[in-house]
Amino acid sequence: MKKRLVRVVLPAAIAIALVGYTLGQEMLAGRSPSLSSFALIHFAGYLFFLLMPVEALVPIYQAEGYAGGTLIFIAVSTAIAAEVIDYCIGRAVSDRVIYDLIGKVRYMRFKDSVNKWGGWAILFFNLFPLSSSVLSLVAGMMRYSARRALLYSVAGLTLKYFTIVYLFDLVSSWLA
Repeated sequence: MKKRLVRVVLPAAIAIALVGYTLGQEMLAGRSPSLSSFALIHFAGYLFFLLMPVEALVPIYQAEGYAGGTLIFIAVSTAIAAEVIDYCIGRAVSDRVIYDLIGKVRYMRFKDSVNKWGGWAILFFNLFPLSSSVLSLVAGMMRYSARRALLYSVAGLTLKYFTIVYLFDLVSSWLA
């Protein structure tokens, strides 16, 4: 029970401290949130062990006056950097550890599914919050092609953030 509590509380505490430190300092100083705080929080949110809904930051920073294209570029590049780390961590997990976790037969069946549908799954999961970083970890564990995982991730993330920026601009124009 204690181990499970630590696995939940520690990442949450790190996320709260990171957000509080970066944005908190800027707010206390009376400054607008900076793009560096956006990049740092966004990067951390895509690490599989933190899982923060960082997509919500984009409209906040747009409302602060930052250009949508700039936010899309930073969001996609920091998310990809974090997903590469997630993938590499997954790749470092040995087959033996995976077999102990889910069993060899189940692993082989799952690996076949990942090879068949992996690209589409990565694209799909990158369209939604919180799930793509975990899928990058799994893709690494399943030894899915890093190049293909990166390609589908970039496509999904770009589409997601373009949609968020577009919808914010659309709603803003209606309210203006």
